[in-house]
Amino acid sequence: MKMKAEHVVPLSKQAVLILTELKEISASSRFVFPGRNRDKPISNNTMLFALYRMGYKGKMTGHGFRAVASTILNEIGFNSDVIERQLAHCERNEVRGAYNRAEYLPERKRMMQRWADYLEAVETGANVVSLHGNVA
Repeated sequence: MKMKAEHVVPLSKQAVLILTELKEISASSRFVFPGRNRDKPISNNTMLFALYRMGYKGKMTGHGFRAVASTILNEIGFNSDVIERQLAHCERNEVRGAYNRAEYLPERKRMMQRWADYLEAVETGANVVSLHGNVA
């Protein structure tokens, strides 16, 4: 974390499966994405250049995926406090931030599972049920 604060991240079933698979190919590194030196992670630029090679140059950044998720999750009605906590954002209201230390873990877990199910449906081309519950 860039703010050096611990951040608990609930994961969907799909995310756990992907991380399990990645652990097998990252050998003995403690990082999911180790760099050339297995004791250090890849750089931010490595991820950005991977997006470029996939055709997303000028269209998307790693941080942009956070904005997409936040926007959609807000639009479909998830509590903004829950979304902001998932993104590790601090409370802007200093007084509220001093007193509200809620983690919203049950809500965050449900939100991330719903998001992962939606992304999986889009990926597989299945009859996609929109996040609003309608067939798209």
